[in-house]
Amino acid sequence: MASKKREIQLQTVVNSQSLWDEMLQNKGLTVIDVYQAWCGPCKAMQPLFRKLKNELNEDELLHFVVAEADNIVTLQSFRDKCEPVFLFSVNGKIIAKIIGANAPLVNQKIINLIDEERNIEAGEMVRPQYHEITFVDSDAEDGEESPYESAEQLYSIAIIKPDAVIARKSLEIKKKPDFEDFVLFMTNGLSHILVISQGNEEQPAWEETEPNPETETKVYEDHHHEVAPPTLRKEKRYSLQEYLERQHISQLCDIEESIANVNKFIDMFFPDFKSMKNLKLEKILALLRPDLFQEKKENVLGIIHDEGFKILMQRPIVLSEEEAQTLCKEYENEDYFENLIKKMTSSPSLALVLLRDNCLQHWKELIGPSSVEKAKISLPESLCAQFAVEGLPINQLYGSDSLETAEKEIQYFFPPQQTLALIKPHVTQEQREEILKYIKEAGFEITQMKEMLLNEEAADKIYSKIKTKDFYKDVLEVLSEGLSLVMILTKWNAVSDWRRLMGPVDPDEAKLLSPDSIRAQFGTSVLKNAVHGSSNIHEAMETINQMFEVLVPENPEGNKVWYLLNDCFLFFACYCD
Repeated sequence: MASKKREIQLQTVVNSQSLWDEMLQNKGLTVIDVYQAWCGPCKAMQPLFRKLKNELNEDELLHFVVAEADNIVTLQSFRDKCEPVFLFSVNGKIIAKIIGANAPLVNQKIINLIDEERNIEAGEMVRPQYHEITFVDSDAEDGEESPYESAEQLYSIAIIKPDAVIARKSLEIKKKPDFEDFVLFMTNGLSHILVISQGNEEQPAWEETEPNPETETKVYEDHHHEVAPPTLRKEKRYSLQEYLERQHISQLCDIEESIANVNKFIDMFFPDFKSMKNLKLEKILALLRPDLFQEKKENVLGIIHDEGFKILMQRPIVLSEEEAQTLCKEYENEDYFENLIKKMTSSPSLALVLLRDNCLQHWKELIGPSSVEKAKISLPESLCAQFAVEGLPINQLYGSDSLETAEKEIQYFFPPQQTLALIKPHVTQEQREEILKYIKEAGFEITQMKEMLLNEEAADKIYSKIKTKDFYKDVLEVLSEGLSLVMILTKWNAVSDWRRLMGPVDPDEAKLLSPDSIRAQFGTSVLKNAVHGSSNIHEAMETINQMFEVLVPENPEGNKVWYLLNDCFLFFACYCD
């Protein structure tokens, strides 16, 4: 009987509508385990609840309840359901629901809500206007609850401050700055706002990190016929704020983990988040074989665009025999294999990197089966059937067969390259942001960047080719007018693509020859032409090593030191050939 008594002390039993109404009068947070009489409460969560009650309930703000849905009218929508359901009541209002025995998610929600209650009691914050959940059939859409909470993901908001965005290093930041100074500081440059969630890998069953033998052993003594399962040691889960503090970078970010405030910020900064978070963006390698590339390229690219794919990169490539055999391996036992390899190695194919929601599956469905015969019978609308080539009974389009293969193929056919770029001092903050947009749209990634005043010593490292020229003193004068933004940009064929994006050195010439280039848009003279970039890969590697003091391989496919978000790409420009 000891174990049953201990459970009642941990969780109050509510088995009637009157007890339910009485329970709603509780002060603070009440965590409700909704159960059916035939299956009982969720025992797997009780060690967690016991641990939280011991740690958090010194001010009696936290209550745990088990509620029998069969006898409570309010909970009738949960009847005849066997999946665990946990409700969260704050001062009589049901404000959140979690379906499933997800201990980490329940743990984090309880901690966040208790912290809010304590701050409210201390007068440090105003009580949020919670949206009360209306109970509907749990099989239906849970339209009443927050669209950002589920048993799969819990989100936090992180704001990377402007100085951190620019400098990539710790800076002294006052803990309690004057509010006007703080507003000025936060609006003087770009910040990066992230919605962050922890990965949802399978977690082992939750047990207390440090089990208490005096309490836990009694359960198994009273139920001697049960075999005590081994206690699973689980590493402490740190909040995002705790993790940043352990990494000594918390001063670079502001973190918001209160559920109510997170939802408010998501609505403010990411109004389309609910639909965005359901996207499964994937990248794959696609290939147009030589005959199709030469004869029907524009038709195929038009269909790719119309089907919602984005072409991130493309290049014509003549395959080696080994490469062709690898890409055509599924046909190696066919009579026409030798002829196929000959065709694949005699003229260029077009390699593409495609991006879209659920890209792998959509591409497979679009191109159809590997043989023309199968395509014409089962999928006559597929690209395989539409663009069949006489003499070769195979699909004229190729796609990666898995995301793992896609990653390897993209790295092989589009090895990343780095180049150095800078935005010059005369460019305004608004223009700088426009240039960053250009960079993003061109598919560059910013690996590193820093804002700095380029004195003669620093400028010599970037402009080593022209430092002996008579006009170099004019270059130094322009660079001394203010801070430049120096960047490492990464992309396949980065050096050439950046030079093409910058446009000709003279902005007037750029307006005629390349009107969409950065210099045509933002340059005012040969000296004040907005941007600069390396002329070749050797110069880029040498300058990057000198400016950032890091060794940069020619094809840094292993380089994972991405500083900004994946969708934050930069542009770099060149001053002289």
